[in-house]
Amino acid sequence: TESCYGLGCDPRNRRAVQRILQLKRRPQRKGLILIASDYHQVVPYIQPLTPAEQLRLQQDGAQAVTYLMPAKPSCPRWLRGEHASLAVRLTAHPFAQQLCRSAGSALVSTSANRSGMRAAKTYAECRRMFGERVWVLRGRVGKRKRPST
Repeated sequence: TESCYGLGCDPRNRRAVQRILQLKRRPQRKGLILIASDYHQVVPYIQPLTPAEQLRLQQDGAQAVTYLMPAKPSCPRWLRGEHASLAVRLTAHPFAQQLCRSAGSALVSTSANRSGMRAAKTYAECRRMFGERVWVLRGRVGKRKRPST
């Protein structure tokens, strides 16, 4: 994505989300981030936003800003962890946007690394870290040096 390779999946697929958590050795209680190409893809997971809040979310996508949004009661615990909120980012990364559009949905997005370790910045690093356990798409990491805030 914007700063490193990432692991992602359909947020509605509990088994896929659990597999990512297992690969990362990340506890479910911490929650995950959803990335989307537009606001409508996160609507099923978060409380409604005002038009002004929607606009701000759209505008901040170019800056790789992640927001903690109040989650809908129906938002699965495997996404939000022990929190009443959900981390959401509208991505400006062209390839990540296309993946979201192709899926017709927001996607789980988390850095390609084991919890507490440095994130993969290249295809080769990602391959070394996870081997054949994940499907690695060749692509370019964005120009951001640091993960989203």
